[in-house]
This record gives sequence, C-alpha cells and structure tokens, in this order.
Amino acid sequence: MPFKPTEYDPYDFANRRHIGPSPAEMAEMLATLDVSDLDALIDQTVPRGIRQNAPLDLGAPLTERELLWELRQIAGRNTVMSSMIGAGYHGTVTPPAIQRNILENPAWYTAYTPYQPEISQGRLEALLNFQTMICDLTGLEVANASLLDEATAAAEAVTMAQRVSKSKKSAVFVDEGCHPQNIDVIRTRCAPLGIDVIVGDPDDLDCTEVFAAVFQYPGTYGAVRDFADAIAHLHAESALGIVIADPLALTLLKEPGAMGADIAVGSTQRFGVPMGFGGPHAAYMACRDAMKRAMPGRIVGVSVDARGNQAYRLSLQTREQHIRREKATSNVCTAQALLAVMAGFYAVFHGPEGLKAIAQRIHQKAVRVADALSQAGYDVGPDHFFDTITVECGALRDVILRAAADRRINLRPVGNTRIGIALDETTRDETLIRLLEAFGVASIRDDQGFRLPDALARTSDYLQHPVFHMNRAETEMMRYMRRLADRDLALDRAMIPLGSCTMKLNAAAEMAAITWPDFADIHPFAPDEQTKGYRALIDDLSDRLCRITGYDAMSMQPNSGAQGEYAGLLTIRAWHAAQGETGRDVCLIPVNAHGTNPASAQMAGMKVVVVKCTDRGDIDVDDFRAKAEKAGGALAACMITYPSTHGVFEETVREVCEITHAHGGQVYLDGANLNAMVGLVKPGEIGADVSHLNLHKTFCIPHGGGGPGMGPIGVKAHLAPYLPGDGQGAVSGTRFGSASILPISWAYCRLMGGEGLTQATKAAILNANYIAARLDGAYKILYRGTEGRVAHECIIDVRPFDKSAGVTVDDIAKRLVDNGFHAPTMSWPVAGTLMVEPTESETKAELDRFCDAMLAIREEIRAIEEGRSDREANPLKRAPHTVEDLVGDWDRPYTREAGCFPAGAFRVDKYWPPVNRVDNAYGDRNLICTCPPVEAYQEAAE
Repeated sequence: MPFKPTEYDPYDFANRRHIGPSPAEMAEMLATLDVSDLDALIDQTVPRGIRQNAPLDLGAPLTERELLWELRQIAGRNTVMSSMIGAGYHGTVTPPAIQRNILENPAWYTAYTPYQPEISQGRLEALLNFQTMICDLTGLEVANASLLDEATAAAEAVTMAQRVSKSKKSAVFVDEGCHPQNIDVIRTRCAPLGIDVIVGDPDDLDCTEVFAAVFQYPGTYGAVRDFADAIAHLHAESALGIVIADPLALTLLKEPGAMGADIAVGSTQRFGVPMGFGGPHAAYMACRDAMKRAMPGRIVGVSVDARGNQAYRLSLQTREQHIRREKATSNVCTAQALLAVMAGFYAVFHGPEGLKAIAQRIHQKAVRVADALSQAGYDVGPDHFFDTITVECGALRDVILRAAADRRINLRPVGNTRIGIALDETTRDETLIRLLEAFGVASIRDDQGFRLPDALARTSDYLQHPVFHMNRAETEMMRYMRRLADRDLALDRAMIPLGSCTMKLNAAAEMAAITWPDFADIHPFAPDEQTKGYRALIDDLSDRLCRITGYDAMSMQPNSGAQGEYAGLLTIRAWHAAQGETGRDVCLIPVNAHGTNPASAQMAGMKVVVVKCTDRGDIDVDDFRAKAEKAGGALAACMITYPSTHGVFEETVREVCEITHAHGGQVYLDGANLNAMVGLVKPGEIGADVSHLNLHKTFCIPHGGGGPGMGPIGVKAHLAPYLPGDGQGAVSGTRFGSASILPISWAYCRLMGGEGLTQATKAAILNANYIAARLDGAYKILYRGTEGRVAHECIIDVRPFDKSAGVTVDDIAKRLVDNGFHAPTMSWPVAGTLMVEPTESETKAELDRFCDAMLAIREEIRAIEEGRSDREANPLKRAPHTVEDLVGDWDRPYTREAGCFPAGAFRVDKYWPPVNRVDNAYGDRNLICTCPPVEAYQEAAE
C-alpha cells in the first residue's frame, strides 16, 4: 500500500481541543439551521456595518508543547528572591495536598458561583468553613465569603460604614499606619462619593469630625497597638471603628471584636495562597450582627431542604446588584471563592494549634532579627511587633539594600534612611544569616523571645468547630476534599449553559504555569529588574487585547469585571475633569445592559438614567436620544452591552455611540459578551471609548466557584492618560491586579492565534443558534435579530407555563439538575426566563443532551396542562431528586424512573444532588453563616 501523508494536525489546539463541534458536527448543525456554511450564518447574525475589515492577525498559533516551552522562557526572566518586603504580601507554604486537590483540580476551579445551591453543597461548605474561620479570628458575628483584595475590602468597609453609621459627618479617618495601597484605594473610592479622607496618627483622631475611622493592625511598619479606646470614643460620637487585621497575627493578638470594632477586613493571602505578583488572594470582611444586611459580597448561610435536612445556600444579598441596580450596596459580583476555599482548607489542614505555632515561629524569627540588629547598634522599632520591624540605617540604607539583594533578599525601603523587614512562614534560619550579613552583623542567637504586649495577648478561643480538629492525616484531608468536590456539578461533569457567564473550556495547558514558583513567588512590589518576565507577558497580552478590541491602551489593574466597569467610569470621569467639565454626571443605561452597570455608575458618582427598550429587546433609540438631549451638558457617559444581554446584535449601535458623542459624553461598552465579537467586531472601531474585558469569560480564566476574575479595561488614546495606575485612581491593591492568572489568558491567545479565536467566536454563535433552533416551537425564543438569529446566547421564555401548568422558572431549573445540568441563568435580564449560553467549547452531543432534556421537560409541562399529571405532585415540582428519594418510600404518582432518570441523564455516571430543593425563605429568616454545631451534623446523619 503506498504511503499517503495525512493532512490531520493532532496539535491544532483551536479545532481539536478548544472548539467542541467537529467539522462534521458543524455541518449537521448548519443543516439544521438551513444555512450553507458558517460564514453564511455569521452574515445573518452580525450586522455588516460593524464588522471589522481585516482578519484578526495575532501571529501563528503555538502547540501546547511550544506554549509551555515559551512560558518557561518568560518565567525564567523573573527573579525569585526571599521576600521580606511585607506591606500586606508574604511568603507562605501552600500545602501540596491543597495545591493538587483544590487549586489544580477542575472540580473546584471550573465551578460557577453557587447560585444553584442543590448542586453546590461542597463549595458552599468549604466557604462556610472560611466564614467560620474569619468570624472566630476577628471576634465578630458575621463574615462574607470573600472580597477581591485587602485594599478594595477596606474601601468597601468605608462605604458600608457610611451607610450604617448614625453620624451625619462626611469624612473618614484613615490611620497613617495603613498599607499605602489601602490608603490609595480608599481615596479613589471616596472621591466620587464626596467623602473626605483624613490620613493621620490615631493619637490625633478627632472623633467628632468623622463617621468612621480605619486602623491597620499590625501597622504597615510593624506597630502593634490597642485601638479599643479610640473605637470607644468613636462610638460615643455615633461613628464606627474599622480594623484592617492580619488574620495570622490574630492567632496571637487581641481580636478586633474584643476592641469593639464594628467591621474588620483583611487578606487571607498568607493562608497558603502564593503572592503571585499581587493576586489573586481572598480578602475578608466581618461585622457585627446588626450590620449584616449592609455587608457587600456573598454570604453563605445554613438552611434546610424539602426533607428538612441541613443544606447550605447563598443568603441575603445574592445577585442583589442585578436586582437593586443603582440602589445596591456594592457592585461586587465576582469575589475570590477559589482562594477563599484554599485559605479555609489551610486552616482545616493546620487547625488552631498549627496556625498558632506558625505565627509564633514567625514572631520569634522577627524578635531574633530585631535583637541582633539592636545589639549591633541599629535603631530598631517598633517596641512591640508581630512580624515586621523597621530599622534606621542612615546613609547606609541603599548600601544595605544592595547587599541584601546580592544575597537574594528583598527588603522594603522606608523613607530616605529606613528599611522595613517582614518575616514569614517561608523564612529559614539560613536566610536570617544572609539577612544579617547584609547589615554587617555576623551572628544571630537562638533565643525564643517574645515582643508582644501582655495587654494585647489573645485570651479567647478560636477555630473550635470539629472541622478544624479533624484527623490531619493527608488521607483524611484528601478524602474530605474529594467528598466536597463530589457534591458539586462543575464544568468537568457537564455543560454549564449560563447566559452572560461564558463557561468555556479552561485548558490544562493554559492553567499549568500559575503554580510555577517563577510566577507564584513574586512580591507585587519587587524591583522592576526582577519582574521582567511578568512585564513582558503583560505587555504582550495588552498588545494582543488592543489588537482584538481596537483600543489603544489597556490597564490590567481591575481584578473583576464589575471593578473594570467602575475603573472605566472613573477614567471617563477623570477625562471630563481634565476638560474642565466636572458637572458631567449623568449616565444613560439601557434596560438591556449588563446587571452590574447601574451599581458601578452609582459608585463612580454618576446619576443613572434608565433608557427603555423596544418590544424586540433593542435600545429604544428615540428614548435614548431624548434623554441624551435632556441631559445635555451634564451627560457623562452611556453604558451599553454589545451584543445586548438580550442576546442580539443590534443594528443601531453606531447611532447610539454617535448620539452620545454629539452631546459630549463617552461610550462605555460592557465587555461581558465579547465572546460573540472576537475576530468579527472591534468595540473600539464602532464608536466605543472604553470597555472592560472579562478575562474569566472570553479569555479562559476559570470562574473558580465565584472568583478569581480579571476585568482589565481598554480605552481609546484620548483616555489613556487617565487610566488607573500607580498613585492615580488606584482601584485595587497592586498595579496589575491578579497578575498570576494573566498567563492563562496569554496562553489562550497564543494557542488559538487570530484565526482560531475568530473560529471560536463563530462556533459560539453556531452553538447558540443550534440550541435556539432545536428548542423553537417547544419554547418561545424571546429575542432575535432582524434575520431571525441570536448572538452567542438566547433567552427562553417560560413565563406562560406558570399560568398554564403552575410551573415556574425555578421548577425547570431544579428539574435540569435531575438531567445532570446546571441551569441556565434564571430571571435575568428578563424575570421568569432562562438565558442560555453554550459557548464554543461544547460538543454537539452535549448540546443535544441539553436540548433533549429541555424538550422532555416541555412534555412534562404539557402533561400537567392536559391534566395527565398532577399540578403539585409531579417531577418538576419535586425536583431535584436525590438518592434518598430513589431508595426511600415512594408515594408519588409518577415512577422512580421518571423522577430520577429523565431524558439526558446518564445512568452509570449520573450526578446525584446531595440535597433536595433548598428552602430559601427559611434560610433568610433563620440566618446562620458559620459552621453549625456538631450536633446538627449528627442529626442530619440520622
């Protein structure tokens, strides 16, 4: 037989690995849509008037092997040092069991925010562990399930305090001992809200002039002091006390709650989460019980299911910014769930004894260094400290810094003559010897000193729940993590068709580098010459994103999509101010814009004016024009989402941009739906001035069960000077936000190339239209474009079934769990509907399985409508079904087979939810947001 070379390329990542449908499957799907080819479908879907002229050129794609080699070269340009910079970022030891079983496990990192509690019990329990840990360490009653970083948590605490404080003052005091990045972000947050920020020595605090005061504990230069008296004086003036506390220090030090603090915030980075050049890390917030309803972010609570068994759920503010819009407490959407899970497991892994031992060892190392330097004649302060000291070096300061760097140690320059030294879990005795050599000190003693004031020694217990006292053998830890993971439904099990969430593949090759030490162990304030690899990667990623979007500059600082919205609006605000037009404060937001937009506009100090939509779901251009004209010289911006959240490419987007510009405003185009545009449409070429990009959607950073995310903003050239940066409008604690996950998006761009990215967009549009076509007739597709097509997502109208069969959108969502699926987005942007986004990564088989499930559900509804099934005792109302239902007494008028094994469900590999339908009302009436006592677990087991 003659040898015939094959044209098949096994290393074509875009078409073999990332894009789900094969060419043959695509042909079948196109036939269903009655179009000749993929380009014909795109012509029917995307208006020609907005299409980019030239193909997207990002260079040739790499194979996975080539990618990993290139990443190694980039990582090698970073220099890993022993970091003693501190300032809120510390070396830490990630237990390998947590790295392998959580951080590198797709069962954890591909999950979505746990809005559907029945399929999220594992990560909800893990986040409840985190909340319990925070409540115990801070001594406060309620904690949330994480915030973006310490600096933004501090800013959130300030605005929360203003909402709940009975003081009428408009100023906040900030301790000058706070980390500089915390002060910067607080200033940024307060400026558009008209809050004056007074930075000073706590001894000079005038409690009559402020609604709250913020204290750092321990201080940025190491000082440990009791703020109880200051907080008592604040309370006497109806003001509140906020403490930014290091949770590891709280294992030894008096907790904020014991000082009378109303709110505590901080970072759990040193609980096993690498520095990663600035993030991602899970911040925390805790508060007194009376303030819980004003707390931003997500709160995990305990409720019961339909059988009365204990079940976890998100409580109170779940998705509140999508519902309350500009009246929301915050625009927080993505938090840092995956990192909070890691931090919580770090506490489970070590227990209270282990955490205390780690803290004591760190403190004793700091004491040994302080004593050695003092005995050598250096002026060392403060007198009382936990892990950080400051040394007066005079004219020798820079010489010592260079000597330390020569010994591979980074120290913190303070002022002109001082040096800061922060010790951490990773500091070894050999490192201490090298450190002291840099100061010209020859030896260090092994004394077990203690330099914490007796009055501040912690006396209360913490982490007393049994979960923090389980057997710490790795076999037991590994099995506990596995048990929790098995309770959940993530992308490693099934398609997650959440509209506006873009739950696409997070490829293993893209994820590989984030745990490499050359990326993970870099301090965000390390000298530039030590971070050449990071900076080269970030510059290259920024350039590629500019070429994709048509913008001229990028800021990588925002570390969530909602924060990107906020940063973009602040950039517009700063540009207007530079033009002398500070009176521009009106923001037009159509009803079909993304849900967090109104809350972001309010945070940026803008007045939200809502624009109507037509019956087809498009922006009502006449209403838009009228409201722009009415705003006139006060128009600051409009915020539009494209394609709209109704899942349609609107024909009038250029006209909307032109109207905005004609009245002096700027166009913010929300990048939530960029997955339908890459390679086809450039926002910067159709009239937009600024967009944020959800790297955790379009560019493959995993959602992590509710974070991390990245929301960099792209702008046209005239806005570039006003982007957030060092000392200018900082929106997060570090210049590049959650820098350590940027290699994921860079890797995605390099693996796909311009042609692959464009093909992915086309496949996403194909998959959505295929679902719309298969379900059409059984369900009404609420919105379509002028030629009957949807974009990358579609809205299914299930509202009529409430009247015809008593079936709600909740019933359908829970029934899909029986089919083995996460429900689509419920009741947003239209109440009582389902929004479906399949992404390009799903195969035709998975799309068909979903469609089969939805069609079977329609037949179950029809049976109710026709009287063949009871309106209450039916598979939809009783969904989801558990193993307990399968094996227990069965008193239902439908069969076990019909209830437990509906169409689309696997028989051998079926997903079984661990709980029945969760009672949301019960959970809010009986709010419990820490781990229940062990008796509750025993009762549940019985």
